Amino acid sequence: MIKSMTGFGRSTYQNEGREYIIEIKSVNHKYCDISIKIPKSISYLEEKIKKEIIKFVSRGKIDIYVSFNNNSTIGKNIQINKELAKIYIEQLKELAEETGVNKEISLTEIAKLPDVFIVENNIDEEIIWDELSIPLSEAIDSFISMRQIEGNKMAEDLIKRNEQIKEKIKNISELSTGLIEEYVVKLEGRIKEILKTDVVDKNRLATEIVIYADKCSIEEEITRLKSHTEQLDKMLKGNAGGKKLDFLIQEMNREINTIGSKANNIDITNLVVEIKTELENIREQVQNIE
Repeated sequence: MIKSMTGFGRSTYQNEGREYIIEIKSVNHKYCDISIKIPKSISYLEEKIKKEIIKFVSRGKIDIYVSFNNNSTIGKNIQINKELAKIYIEQLKELAEETGVNKEISLTEIAKLPDVFIVENNIDEEIIWDELSIPLSEAIDSFISMRQIEGNKMAEDLIKRNEQIKEKIKNISELSTGLIEEYVVKLEGRIKEILKTDVVDKNRLATEIVIYADKCSIEEEITRLKSHTEQLDKMLKGNAGGKKLDFLIQEMNREINTIGSKANNIDITNLVVEIKTELENIREQVQNIE
């Protein structure tokens, strides 16, 4: 199944006053680039989260946002930094004496000063991971589902475009069968016009025709191009990656460019331009396939 590199997933989970929010979003990228924004209090889980994501994706610029609010009293230990509080008090008293302001200092005011209260979270790391894994798994499922849905839509569109290319290749093939005959008629006419005679050296004419046929033959390119379109169909209906598809499109471009340079026919040239336009549209979409 074709998967897009664009996706989004979100999930929340609450338990005993602890709330987790996971958001995952991605865009196209040559490689697998994972960035995680996570609160410092649970930053030790970053690598575990990354390993879970890697199980399901191989390419894309993936941003993961983790929010954690712990309103639970379980595992929390509150302490007062008495030594720091005493220093604050002494400094405030000295300031009061120097400035002549009121010396009264309340405990409430002291408690508001930085680092006087120390709140320690001692919840078991495994408990946090077990809880976080629930919304993480849900967010990943939603994220992958979106990438698959978009990938299916892209595959359907690309298959239709490939069918149009097949039809144009068929037209080119039909036009190419008459190129030699057309060239013979033109060559005979030119020779008669130049030599002012109705007598044409058949041996010389045959030699020129062989040279021209060898020079402008596009049968090999058409055969390879047809093979490539069949491969593209199979890959789009299968589970091909974006890199393989991109390589195949490059090969198709190479063949159609050769056809365009060889075929001395305006109708074929127009069809070549149309195919190149379709291939460019396909190539742009392929850039977003995982």
